[in-house]
Amino acid sequence: MTIVPDVSVVVAVYNTMPYLTECLNSLVGQSIGLDRLEVVAVDDGSTDESSAELDRFAERYPGTVKVIHQANSGGPAAPSNRALDVATGRFVYFVGSDDYLGKEALERMVSYADEHGSDVVIGKMVGTNGRYVHQKLYAKNDPDISLYDSSLPFTLANTKLFRRELVEKHHLRFPEDLPVGSDQPFTIEACVRAGKISVLSDYTFYYAVKRGDASNITYRANHLARLRCTAAIMKHVASLVDAGPQRDALFKRHFTWELAKLVQDDFPALEPETRREVCAGVAALADEYLSDALRDSLDVKRRVRICLAQAGAVDELIRAITEEAENGAPSFHLEDGRAFARYPGFRDQALGLSDRCYELVGEAVPGRLAKGTELVSAEWDQTGDDLRLDLTVRIGVVGDTGSAAVRLMTGAMPKSADKPGARRLPPGNGLPALESEFTRRVTEDGQATLLRGRIPIQPVKSKRGVRVYADVAGSTYEIPVRTDGLPMPLARRWGQTNPYRVSASPNTKGRLVITTAPLWESKRGAVPRLRRMLSRLLKRK
Repeated sequence: MTIVPDVSVVVAVYNTMPYLTECLNSLVGQSIGLDRLEVVAVDDGSTDESSAELDRFAERYPGTVKVIHQANSGGPAAPSNRALDVATGRFVYFVGSDDYLGKEALERMVSYADEHGSDVVIGKMVGTNGRYVHQKLYAKNDPDISLYDSSLPFTLANTKLFRRELVEKHHLRFPEDLPVGSDQPFTIEACVRAGKISVLSDYTFYYAVKRGDASNITYRANHLARLRCTAAIMKHVASLVDAGPQRDALFKRHFTWELAKLVQDDFPALEPETRREVCAGVAALADEYLSDALRDSLDVKRRVRICLAQAGAVDELIRAITEEAENGAPSFHLEDGRAFARYPGFRDQALGLSDRCYELVGEAVPGRLAKGTELVSAEWDQTGDDLRLDLTVRIGVVGDTGSAAVRLMTGAMPKSADKPGARRLPPGNGLPALESEFTRRVTEDGQATLLRGRIPIQPVKSKRGVRVYADVAGSTYEIPVRTDGLPMPLARRWGQTNPYRVSASPNTKGRLVITTAPLWESKRGAVPRLRRMLSRLLKRK
């Protein structure tokens, strides 16, 4: 009687020693047990010790590990297909030969699939040695997720558990003409056709390894190869899913990931002909698949680059990339409650790009606003007992800047604001009334606005942060003002009857803080200390 294993693990192998040993050990050591496991490893013409290592494991685990040797095919697709042809398990699972699994990975996934009737089970995957793995999908266990209303389109590696009945029913195989991304058409079609897709996030199932020499195939492919592969993948998706919101949900991944990566910082260094070919390829895909709704869902940085490529504006695209790399994100132009990123080509009639390409559309931009905000000067302005902080701050917005102002605010900003350096306030934020009028002047380069005002300093004990508030695209942003090494005005005493001391200094995060306190407090603290010292001296005598 032939026993059908619960799961067949497919391993496509090409020159992955010494990582292969850890991979294979993690498979034969699975808690599911050798009698429920089948490992099908296909050696794709390795020239290192991988072939011998596979044979060693096959000899040691003859009822579990099957090894097939073949001539090199140029990628993981052909060996994966060969393995599928001989796999016998109820489920099939794919693992990279340089990666490894958690000990309970297969047992947990098979059990979950059986419990919930899942056709696809996705176990939490993490990167090691600097390998990036998108994590949003792994927020919680979920027995039934949607391909179109989840982060699954950003997690399309084939490193998942698939019901083999589904695979064979639709004869799902890997396209062998794609050097990069050949697992995506397989994964997408399996998920489109699956009755139920499940996610397990309460255990680390898969460890994706970035090799020390970065020789993973994903890191080796050039721009044109990646473009060709992305075009083929998108064409396959279009054959499965009709135009509309569901297709847009899948294509958002390709426009924000694969295609956007073709026009990032390394684009200007490409040969001129390669740059033109990349832009032409991106344009063809944008013309075919970039709906207005999908375009508007992209963040403005990626949207501008895609639109410039679509327009064939190679020079403007190079400028957009290099200027942002050198100077940071461009300023925003505020107009009629809308905000536009002032990248090259904005309102250039010769290009004819719509303002929508440059507009913020529901996107929060605290980091961009924080980087464009800097202290220009800070001085005390005293008249008798009245003291003011004469402040000038540069902010990276121009146009309708009437809402921009500076306030002194008590209390620390929430931790959520630390990474971007600013935050978008919730509606109805209830900010206090302004303490001063501000003048606004556009800088000579036309890229920013200078805010200047004299903020009254009250004779109270307080520690208040200096923050800019500005309305951008329908949202109010709170931006702490950093000192960035600028000399601060000397601490000052003011007031005759009740003298106070005021100081301006950066806190531990470099943000400008104004501290005021009555002078007598420091004296009151000194007297008890002096009395204690005298008392100790007298006791010694």
